[in-house]
Amino acid sequence: MDKEVIAAVALGIGLSASAGFRVFVPLFVASIAAHVGFLPVTDSFQWLASWPAMICFGTSTVVEILAYYIPVVDNLLDSITTPLSVVAGTLMLTSVLPVDNELLKWIGGFIFGGGTAATIQAGSVITRLASTKLTAGTANHAVATGEHTAAIGTSLLSLLIPVFVATLVILLMVFILFRLRKKFHKKQHP
Repeated sequence: MDKEVIAAVALGIGLSASAGFRVFVPLFVASIAAHVGFLPVTDSFQWLASWPAMICFGTSTVVEILAYYIPVVDNLLDSITTPLSVVAGTLMLTSVLPVDNELLKWIGGFIFGGGTAATIQAGSVITRLASTKLTAGTANHAVATGEHTAAIGTSLLSLLIPVFVATLVILLMVFILFRLRKKFHKKQHP
């Protein structure tokens, strides 16, 4: 496999994982990085580098981050952002994947990018629900801060050290999937 494709997939997985924590953070970071020429996006995603995209994603990022600090709204947002994170994860991987076949690019983006975002989002949702249940929501601010930090850190580090971040993300996904499997298996066989 070409080194360029490996690096692009690793970058896309890192940005997609970030979308699992916060939908708009990786879109905003990618938009800025594409605008300054640091992030090479495919031709069909040049719009990502535009001023309107940066303003839209920047505003959405601020609103999303602030909304997670509002009690009850944070849990409601999880139900809204779960499908949106899959879309954002798909966009993130598809935007950097240097594949000429559009169908393969979008299928790969959905499976790997959307799947990564969905897995990370599932872990995030479960963490918030546990926090809400165990602390009556008093620890949700700390959970939100951790998720914001993870989203920003994952986005930025994905631009700098994509293969390392992708490796960590894959390990985290294996852990989350193992925990989910264990939880569902426990419910089926008490």
